[in-house]
Amino acid sequence: MSAFIDMKRASFGVQPICETLGVSASAFYHRASGAKSARVLEDERVLALIRVIYAENYEAYGYRRVWKEARRRGHTGVPRCQVQRLMAEHDIRGAKRRGKPWRTTVADPAAAERPDLVNRDFTASRPGELFVADFTYVRCWQGTVFFAFVLDVYSRRIVGWQFADHMRAPLVVDALQMALAKRERVDRVELVHHSDRGSQYTSSDLAAVLAEHDVLASVGSTGDAYDNAMAESFVDTFKTELIADRLWRTKGQLELAIVRWVGWYNHVRLHGELDDVPPIEFEAARQASKTLDPAGLEVLDSNDHHDSSLRGLSAIQAPPGITTTITQPN
Repeated sequence: MSAFIDMKRASFGVQPICETLGVSASAFYHRASGAKSARVLEDERVLALIRVIYAENYEAYGYRRVWKEARRRGHTGVPRCQVQRLMAEHDIRGAKRRGKPWRTTVADPAAAERPDLVNRDFTASRPGELFVADFTYVRCWQGTVFFAFVLDVYSRRIVGWQFADHMRAPLVVDALQMALAKRERVDRVELVHHSDRGSQYTSSDLAAVLAEHDVLASVGSTGDAYDNAMAESFVDTFKTELIADRLWRTKGQLELAIVRWVGWYNHVRLHGELDDVPPIEFEAARQASKTLDPAGLEVLDSNDHHDSSLRGLSAIQAPPGITTTITQPN
């Protein structure tokens, strides 16, 4: 358009041409001066902010979480549509899952039968009520590192983890012991440990630790990912966000990278299921919102799920001759 106006301006003048074409003469002169418009300057500022947020968060965020993080940093005037447009124009994309899965769940047919106390209800009213566990692997030039983890369903926080070059029972036992050490148990609150039916999770070693700490064991059905859906979803997140195009030479470098990612996941990463705040921040905010009644008993806030506190009661056997009735609160 500017080239056409330049070509015809000697014959007709700039103003008549712009009026005929329905464009602004002042915009033509501004563009001809080489000065950047306010829109261009604002786009450059926001793009620089996008690149910083994107790089600081494992290049994992799509436009929605980039926009959310920008608002958390005080840039409340940046519209989401602008972030979406600029990321599309500059080919800045959130992480996408690639590669083929490696089967790590191998059931032990000789293991004792255990119930599924969760039944795909991955909710909890307080910390230390429901753990979900699983393990996965990451490769480096030196070999393969297996990574076991335990999530607290209440806040999706990683409360236990361990590395090994094998996938035997001690790997998952160590992760559980770390989780039990980090989470202070609350009186009268039963803790359920839920996993798939892999031989590591039905082993006598894990059963002994669960019994020692009065933790109820729960396992899903064989070959059904939905029965441990939260842990499966976490594995997908872990591999999508950490690995991407990254390579590690040694197992030590890889393990350090995982530890850093765990810290970022717990303290920085925005979780859509937690109203777009990190797990640590979610727990702190919920704890601050708790109140005490006159008797000094803790009262749950309106967002707590009272149903989940009855989850483990189905596993308790009443003494012979005694009938128990569980009444769920309205």
